[in-house]
Amino acid sequence: MFYLNTNTASILFQKTLRRSTYVDKSMLISHLNKRIGTDNCFICITRPRRFGKIINANMLGAYYTINQDNHTMFDSLAIAKDPSYTEHLNQHNVIQVDFSKTPDECNSYKDYINYIKNILVSDLENFFCKHKNPGISISDFLIESGQSFIFIFDEWDFCFNESFMSEPDKKNFLKFLKGLLKDRPYTDLVYMTGILPVAKYSSGSELNMFNEYNFMYSSVFDNYFGFNEDEVKYLCKHNESVKYEDLQIWYNGYYLNGNRILFNPHSVCCALENGICQNYWTGTGPMNEIAECIEQNVDEVREDIVKMVSGIPVQIKLYGYSAAEQNMSTRNEILSAMVVYGFLSYNDGQLAIPGYELMEKYEAVLLRQSMGELKKITDRSKEMLNATLNCDSKRIAEILEEVHDSEIPFIQYNDENSLSCVVTLCYLYAREFYYIKREFASGKGYCDYIFFPKKTDMPAIILELKAFHSAENALSQIKNKNYMKEAENYKEIILVGINYDKEKHHTCSIEKYSK
Repeated sequence: MFYLNTNTASILFQKTLRRSTYVDKSMLISHLNKRIGTDNCFICITRPRRFGKIINANMLGAYYTINQDNHTMFDSLAIAKDPSYTEHLNQHNVIQVDFSKTPDECNSYKDYINYIKNILVSDLENFFCKHKNPGISISDFLIESGQSFIFIFDEWDFCFNESFMSEPDKKNFLKFLKGLLKDRPYTDLVYMTGILPVAKYSSGSELNMFNEYNFMYSSVFDNYFGFNEDEVKYLCKHNESVKYEDLQIWYNGYYLNGNRILFNPHSVCCALENGICQNYWTGTGPMNEIAECIEQNVDEVREDIVKMVSGIPVQIKLYGYSAAEQNMSTRNEILSAMVVYGFLSYNDGQLAIPGYELMEKYEAVLLRQSMGELKKITDRSKEMLNATLNCDSKRIAEILEEVHDSEIPFIQYNDENSLSCVVTLCYLYAREFYYIKREFASGKGYCDYIFFPKKTDMPAIILELKAFHSAENALSQIKNKNYMKEAENYKEIILVGINYDKEKHHTCSIEKYSK
C-alpha cells in the first residue's frame, strides 16, 4: 500500500516529534474536523517551500488514518484537549499523495499520471479486492466501495514546473483532479497544499469547489505555517545555541494578520540545530529564482528592489499571481509571484524583504551582469568601502556624485530615501564583510546605517544621512545621540556623515573613533 491507509505518515510524523525544534501545530486538526462531511470540505493552502506543509500533511495522515492507534503520539499535543479529538482519531480512510514523487523514468505527463493512477488502483484492489471491470475509473471504484475518504494531497502543483508538461497536459491534470474529487459522494475532506494558487490555474468550474488560503491575503490558517515570535522564543529558551535576537535579524519579516511577525520555520530550525545563523532556505530551491523574476522586466522592477535593499518599503496594491500564464510581464505579476514564493513580505499594502537571509540573495542579484547600468554602479562599491576604511571623505563624496550623475532613471533626489538608494548601491560590496542594519535603534534615536563587521579585526561603521544640512551636522548627530552605543564592543568605529545640498552636491565628513 502506497497511498491508501498507509502508516508512512505516522512513521514520518513520529520522527518529527523527536526533533528538539518541533513546534506543536496540532490545532490545525480542530479546524479541519469541523469541515469533515460538509459541503465546505475542500481546502487548498498555498505557502512557500519549507513552511511546514509536509510536516502538517504527515500529522494529518497520522491522525486520521484508520486501523492505527496513535493516541500516544497525539495525547500530549494541544489537539488532545479539543472536543473533537477522539471522534476522528484514526477513524477515516485516508488517501495521501505527495505529487512530487515521480517514477525513476518520467519523460512525459503520461508517464507521470499513469504512475499515480496505477498505484492508486493497486491500493484499492488490495484493500477492497480486485474489481471485476479492469477498465473502471478510479472515481467509480471509490463509489462502489461504499466508503468515504479523506484526501491529503501535498505539492499538488509540482508537475506544473516540470519540463515535460505542456499546456494541454496541465489542463488534463486539472481534469484528473476534478474527476477524482468534484461532486463525489465519497469525499469527506480534501486537504491540498502547494506553492502556486489553485484559482489561478483553474479556469471555469474545474476546481472552483476549493476554498483557497494563500500567503498573500488569507489569514485563517496563518498560525499553522511558519513560527510566530512566542514559538521562536520558546525554542530559544530550550536551545541556547543561538540567540533570539540573531534569529530575528536573519529569518524574521513575514507577517500574520494584525501585523504579527512570522519567521521562516525551516531556517530557524536549521540555525538552532547547527548552532549558527546562515543562509539555509534559499538553498532549498533554484538559486536563480529571484533573479529570474526580476529579469523578466528589469526596467520596471529594479527600482523597487533597490528601495527594499535600502530598507525602504514599497507601496503597492497586489492583485495576485496569475500562475496560469507562467509568463510574468508586468510589475504587479512579478512582485505578486515573489510574494507567493516567499521572496517578499506583503503586509498592509507594503512590500519588504523578509530577513537578512533573503537580503543576501537580493544583494547578489544586484551584482549580476544582467542588471545592466545598475551593475556598473555596484562595481564602484569596492572603491567606496576602501575609501571609507581609509577615511577618505573627498573620494566618498566624489563616488556619490558620479553615481548620482549616472543614467539611472529612478535616482532622482527628492528626499533622504533617494539618497539611501544611492548609498545602498555604493556600499553593496561592503555587505560581504558587514551586516548592515538600516534605521537601527541606538542610543537616543535611530541611526540611518550601522555596519557590524563579520570579522573582529575590522572597524564598525556608523553612517548618518542628511538632506539640505551639512555633513558635519550628520556627524554631530551620531555623537550627540550616542549612536556609537550599539557598536561599543568594537575597538574601532568609523563615523561617517553624508549630506547633499539643494544643488544635489554631496559632501562627507568622517572621523575614526578608537577606544
